Amino acid sequence: MKVRMILAITALLAVSVALADDEGSGLAWNSLSEGQQQVLSRFATDWDGITAERQDRLAVGADRWINMSPGQRKKAQVRFDLWRELPSERRELIRDEYRRYRNLPSAEQRRIRENYRRFHQLHRDRRQQLRDRFRDMTPEQRQRVRDRMRQHRTDRPRRKD
Repeated sequence: MKVRMILAITALLAVSVALADDEGSGLAWNSLSEGQQQVLSRFATDWDGITAERQDRLAVGADRWINMSPGQRKKAQVRFDLWRELPSERRELIRDEYRRYRNLPSAEQRRIRENYRRFHQLHRDRRQQLRDRFRDMTPEQRQRVRDRMRQHRTDRPRRKD
């Protein structure tokens, strides 16, 4: 659950958080749809001072918000509230991990998504057992597990797609 929540929050933030300044011209406030302006109303007075990159992400995020069902909006709001409650150091660590993930080859990203999906298909009690077991390992034991998993991946015959 925490991993899913962190990934969802990270994906949401990838749309709404500026990662770098951009000197180019951004979106004019008046070019936003009425719905986008309503969602982004708290940014109206400072819109021209926001970097173009962040303006783009905010506009895309506003579109996503507009197209969400009420249930999806509620879930997103809960995730965003949890994100804001995290210490800034933890948020930065998550951002770094997300950037690292985005820089991986697509095959590696696919493998991670597949492992994530398989883990979440396990029964809740089994997932907790695995978490507890991993948490109780020493760093060396964790590294050995990772190494075995990598070796297992390379030993498997490749599927032909």
